[in-house]
Amino acid sequence: MTPPRAPRTIAFVLFSYAPGEPAGYERSVGALAEGCRQLGIKPLIITSGPAEPGDADHPDMVRLSSLTLPRPIIKPAILAGLQDPEPVRAELHQLLADHQADVVVWVDALYGLGYLNAAPKGVPTILQIHKVRGDDYFDQAIAAATAVCPISPFMESEARDGGYDTSSWTLVPNALFSPAHPAGQEQRERLRGQGPVRIVSRAEPYKGLAELLEALPADWTRPVELVLAAAGFEYWPGMQDDVFAAVRAAAAKRPDVVTVLEALPWQEVQPFFSGAAATIIASYEPETFCNAAAEAMSTGAPVVGIGIGNLPHLVGDGGVMVSAEEGAKGIWPALANLLGDADRYHQTSRNAVLRTAFHSPTEVVRQLLDAVGTPLQP
Repeated sequence: MTPPRAPRTIAFVLFSYAPGEPAGYERSVGALAEGCRQLGIKPLIITSGPAEPGDADHPDMVRLSSLTLPRPIIKPAILAGLQDPEPVRAELHQLLADHQADVVVWVDALYGLGYLNAAPKGVPTILQIHKVRGDDYFDQAIAAATAVCPISPFMESEARDGGYDTSSWTLVPNALFSPAHPAGQEQRERLRGQGPVRIVSRAEPYKGLAELLEALPADWTRPVELVLAAAGFEYWPGMQDDVFAAVRAAAAKRPDVVTVLEALPWQEVQPFFSGAAATIIASYEPETFCNAAAEAMSTGAPVVGIGIGNLPHLVGDGGVMVSAEEGAKGIWPALANLLGDADRYHQTSRNAVLRTAFHSPTEVVRQLLDAVGTPLQP
């Protein structure tokens, strides 16, 4: 039998993609595309229209003419745009054929159009599980995929709890943009003593950011720097404006320590965390992976957060978890205790780096290709 040739093009399908989008699905695609480039593989990113200024700067991105969505995207617009899915399926199939995609990654059953089963015959497909939907879209996408790849142990367990047989699935985590690159011991000690707490998040209510700032102890003196960004989708109109207003109002109560910063490009998030004493994940609904935690850990910045969802799986001994009952009020004393114990802090920092050692962009691309039995070398 002739072995399959090494892939030359990997297609990633996500209709909400935009370069620099401060959201998990989009951020994961950007890192995987970077991993492809480093391995000499051409990434092809297929997303929805309409065209936007600056698209010409991203030649690996192709927009569907049969599916146009407003920005910000709200779910009713998605369902309306896919009311007649056949034109979208046909265009998607043709694009994959024209670009000679060797492997197709559906980034989601619905948002990644995995349920349409539009890959050309013989092309292996991967369905990533960023969210367990438990609907017809999800079931159709699973049935059509060559390989199903949940992004975290939490997603795998959620699927099992939902009645899905995950025995043939392959766990493949989200990728970092760069391999782990920790700060040196002396710098890490300086950061432990006086470095800022740095947080990176999109403007979603369930991230618990306003509540976190409201819980800031009166005697807290270390700088808290919060990068807050608006994404291209909302759960309801005005959601992100509400979050910005609530966060800024809470920050205004402690202008002596809290600074709200503008969004960062994807590639600048890890360097930003490299100058942090630690980060906080205050989400009070489960994170399905948590890119920000992995990015911080890769630099040696420990994570303190609420121990629900995938966060305990990802962070482990690379940080400190508080209970959901303690919530935001429990985070600050837990962080203070960690920063005040040098031996524990430095061990936690080293653990954080080790736990992200296999999240480099090239390593995760290799893991995806292994899931469908496609080698990198002929």
